[in-house]
Amino acid sequence: MASVAAAVALAITPAAAVQAQTPVDQLIIGKSMNNVLSLDPAAATGNDVVEIIANLYDFLVELDASDLTRVRPALAERWSIAEDGRQLRFHIRQGVRFHSGNTLTAEDVAWSLQRVLKLNMALATAWKSYGFTADNVSDLITAPEPYIVQIRLPEPTDPKLILYTLATSVSAAVLDRQLVQQHARNDDWGRAWLTTRAAGSGAFTLDEWRAKDVLLMRRNPDYWAGPAKLQRVVMRHMTESQALRLMIERGDIDIATGMSPADITALQGDPRLVTQSVQRGTVYYVAVNAKTPPFADRQVRQAVRALIDYDGINRTIMPHYGVLHQRPVPLGLPATLPQPGYKLDVAKARALLAQAGYPEGFDTTIRVLAESPFINIATSLQSTLAQAGIRASILPGTGNQVYGAMRERQFDIIVGRGGGGAEPHPHSSLRSLVYNPDNRDEARLTNFQGWRTGFQSPRINALIEQAVVEIDADRQLAIYQEIQRIYDEEVGAIFPISQMQDTVVRTRDIRNYQGHPAATTRYHGVYKER
Repeated sequence: MASVAAAVALAITPAAAVQAQTPVDQLIIGKSMNNVLSLDPAAATGNDVVEIIANLYDFLVELDASDLTRVRPALAERWSIAEDGRQLRFHIRQGVRFHSGNTLTAEDVAWSLQRVLKLNMALATAWKSYGFTADNVSDLITAPEPYIVQIRLPEPTDPKLILYTLATSVSAAVLDRQLVQQHARNDDWGRAWLTTRAAGSGAFTLDEWRAKDVLLMRRNPDYWAGPAKLQRVVMRHMTESQALRLMIERGDIDIATGMSPADITALQGDPRLVTQSVQRGTVYYVAVNAKTPPFADRQVRQAVRALIDYDGINRTIMPHYGVLHQRPVPLGLPATLPQPGYKLDVAKARALLAQAGYPEGFDTTIRVLAESPFINIATSLQSTLAQAGIRASILPGTGNQVYGAMRERQFDIIVGRGGGGAEPHPHSSLRSLVYNPDNRDEARLTNFQGWRTGFQSPRINALIEQAVVEIDADRQLAIYQEIQRIYDEEVGAIFPISQMQDTVVRTRDIRNYQGHPAATTRYHGVYKER
């Protein structure tokens, strides 16, 4: 423990010199860890914990950070997909050992995936969307041979979605089955023990985690792909942008994440530092409640769509947060249509409101997170809505207050963020933002943001269901593009504004660092050149 204490001291002691340097064999990261509440891969939610899990554990496959549609081998050396798309078969790398020394086999892989469904916590959502349940998973995800994993799909879907989930979701991390079972209590599948510990085979082992303080990872000398170049990774809990700026300017940390746009911009002229932005799959949006008047009227929704200052918001508010995007399918995918070119057009909006029976506008509310950039977008929207006579009061709140109201369909307008997240597939975002198979209140399809907004299009629903099982790639592409055209025509209740970006500032001496769009940023090959 002495070496751990020394590492903490090195990472936390303020530097006396103006241009201090961190140890050459350690990577010191400043970031908010407010949302790191558990290290259990079945329960760990949010992007902040993903890169931790990605370095402590291994996955079957990985996605190339430069080309998310390229699936690379990891624990699975190779795999095959049945002609009908209903079965995937993985050949597991032999000779891999967990940090405990236990040998990793196909049984560990199958058990880890089964555990996610059996616990039925937040990370089970993606698997349940494919038809897996706690009752059927043991029959569908199996290890028929010591180094063969077989996944049979309970219902037709695009098998690429399964691969993408295996590569990006922390639910796909492979756990040391024997070690976890030794610490299981009262049929909890080791959940209590894993909350603050790790049982992986990744490039780094967990030395210590103190919630909202510091997390230390040490190089795994026996890693199957060779030892990492760095001896240790230290993550320091830091929430204040100005503190992050000061620390990286002084050389006390190597990477700063979660800084304000103003501080990032101020550091861009420093020759010792580099700014890197990573595009995420989620979008910032304005959403209306199409279940109730006045937003049930297509013309009113069209008017609101014409009262968003897309250019102004993206030019003045979104730098380092996001880039202009107005489609429900993310940027960078072959299926994504060019931007529709929506602009602020007050005259058009006034004419639409008059046709809908609201020539004098109406009163409404905007629910929004009380933080940047959400509150700034809401303020801009309030101003532009007023130009057409829509008088909107802003109701700032916490995530539970804002998205809780959305889940209950008790809102008028919301400024939010959502989408498919990490999977580079149109279905991921369309299912999240648009799909709504049952618009009744009692259906309670709260995982579908389309349901939350009360917008339902039978045509779009049918095409989404058709596209996800379409085997012909060209035909599938055409269907996804048709969905976007219909969404424009029917004026869906979610208006994408900007696609999310994460921007980090790092020191120039770091090599091989590449932030991953799926947040699975790995440090195995990172080193410092001085």
